[in-house]
Amino acid sequence: MNEDPIEHERLARELNDPVLRADYARPFDSYKVGFVPRLLGGLLIWFGNTVYGKKPTYGKFKAIEIIARIPYQSWEVATYTVLTAFHGDERRAIELMKTSAFSRMAQDNETMHVVVISHLAKQHGGIGFFRHLLIPLVFAFFYFWTIYLLYMISRRASLELNYLFESHAYESYQKFLDENKNHLMNCACMSEFLQFYGRDVRTEYEFFELVRNDELIHRNRSLREIHALT
Repeated sequence: MNEDPIEHERLARELNDPVLRADYARPFDSYKVGFVPRLLGGLLIWFGNTVYGKKPTYGKFKAIEIIARIPYQSWEVATYTVLTAFHGDERRAIELMKTSAFSRMAQDNETMHVVVISHLAKQHGGIGFFRHLLIPLVFAFFYFWTIYLLYMISRRASLELNYLFESHAYESYQKFLDENKNHLMNCACMSEFLQFYGRDVRTEYEFFELVRNDELIHRNRSLREIHALT
């Protein structure tokens, strides 16, 4: 699968249509993950809800997005590690490079999320250094190596764990949009980094719509990577 940021942007905007979004999500909505990713995913979500509460907020999203980039960064490092051992196997090398390309694009996308959401969170207040920066950064360090080792042991389990995390993010953004529609539609979204990234939005509602769609695309792609393995 060719990793094209323009194609990703086109799909993200198409998914603003609720009918198309439901059709896109449906094939993977009922996917059942294995025991290990289910256990780790449950602990991850429990930790987030315990520290930041169940209600979606700017501060919680900032913390989530600091962590959301980690699997893609970890996969890219892991794929090059594996490629070092299997560079003589062309078919395996192609599969690994495809995963690496997806990982690079996804981590750039998630980086855009965290930079812009951090900017918005600062504007709206209620952000603490310890809870919303230090804890996520420390957690991200250990999460990186957990994902790395899990990928080396079982690519399927690593991808399934990300499926759970992205599913949770997708649902959280949808809830945030539903609960704060009027507020978000009346807040202009001005971000230099967003312009640098190449995403044009007028309001925070438009921005968070596309972030929600990004997470759904990442969720589905994680499972498509599993299908590619088989």
